[in-house]
Amino acid sequence: MATMKDVAKLAGVSVGTVSRYINNAEGLKENTKQAVEQAIKELNYIPNEYAKGLKMKTTQTVVLLIPSVWNPFFSEFAYHVEQTLSANNYKMILCNSGHDTNRELEYIKMVVQNKVDGIIGITYNNIDDYISKQLPFVSIDRYFNQKTSYVTTKNYQGGRLAATKLLAKGASKLAYIGDYNEYPNDTVNRRLGFKERVREASVPYHEIFEHEPLLDLERRVNELINMGVDGIFCVTDTMVLKVLEILKLKQVKVPEEVQLIGYDGMNLSENQPLGISTIVQPIELMAQEAVEIILKKISNPKLGPVVKSLPVTYREGWTTKN
Repeated sequence: MATMKDVAKLAGVSVGTVSRYINNAEGLKENTKQAVEQAIKELNYIPNEYAKGLKMKTTQTVVLLIPSVWNPFFSEFAYHVEQTLSANNYKMILCNSGHDTNRELEYIKMVVQNKVDGIIGITYNNIDDYISKQLPFVSIDRYFNQKTSYVTTKNYQGGRLAATKLLAKGASKLAYIGDYNEYPNDTVNRRLGFKERVREASVPYHEIFEHEPLLDLERRVNELINMGVDGIFCVTDTMVLKVLEILKLKQVKVPEEVQLIGYDGMNLSENQPLGISTIVQPIELMAQEAVEIILKKISNPKLGPVVKSLPVTYREGWTTKN
């Protein structure tokens, strides 16, 4: 591979001049720029971005932590994060953590060691002791004792909206199905909003709400159906898919006998919704906000915590009545 010295020799300039050209330094004459540019093209020279980053104290790289690429919501979010970073001349490293704390800590060490510039994280692990105001870190949904920035959606309002829709569509016995993590997470407010709206309507309310993972879900869902529950709000779209499988085995008709609403707004592919009724998070906007915050924190390490709570909408699908 060609080196910077090779470029300098062919262009008839110093190595320092080539370096200044690559780093867009001001003060270079136009004929010098043209000579260096021509030499780079002839030699097919590729600048060492990592070495450049060390000199400039930036790697132009951000890590994205997600629990699993198999979840369509996480995958779609990752796509939009990468697109937004690319538009800002940054690269993304994807960490599919598999809920492994040690994997996440390795990437946090990379930030501390200046091997990457910052982290955007969807994490439910015990990494609180490693998160500080100074670390360029933006969380999604979860907050770390208010010490760091995070992006979330209006989960409480989303829960209320789900209840309002089920009630408007004739459901008279409602239930919530979801799990929770021991670490602070804004998603639990989906349950609170739903529960309060149902109580306001003075209709029967039931729930399956336990520490993750939910055990014996099939038996628990069957109990809800036997109690006459005809409207269910699930904490995520993924949970809706699990409940649908159980109802199918029990030969319960959806939405004729039981109506279901999820939360996330997952897509099967670009511009192709999953098809279920759901509370939609603005995934692309969440990614854009997260990137905007992380870039600000990278450029200004003293920037305090930034919190963005974005609105949600309802998307009609086949799991509720028209």
